[in-house]
Amino acid sequence: MATRSREKSAARKANADKRARCTAKYIRIPSRKVHIVLDLIRGKSADQALAILMNTPKAASPVVEKCLKSAIANAENNLELDRSTLYVAECYANQGPTLKRFHPRSRGQAFSILKRSSHITVILDQK
Repeated sequence: MATRSREKSAARKANADKRARCTAKYIRIPSRKVHIVLDLIRGKSADQALAILMNTPKAASPVVEKCLKSAIANAENNLELDRSTLYVAECYANQGPTLKRFHPRSRGQAFSILKRSSHITVILDQK
């Protein structure tokens, strides 16, 4: 059954994405709020994106900034890329698991509260 496993793993490694990336998972901010911050940095150089995130007064800014710094560190240390040539090629926020809570209301009713989370991904590439 595992006759071609070595060939398959070699092909998978050859086709792997060679770009630096970072993923922050289970962040307790809804993905629609993170999208606002990610739209500000998409396509910008890495240093310019960091400057934008430091001066953006949104709750998602510190989380995205931390993820971007991690992606820059991955590019420098693992892939040996130059920091000055890096730019934000892709960034997106997918919806994570939702915590469901209930709030008591009058006459025995209960209203549901959805506490949403997100998975944030930042991918850097060279110019």
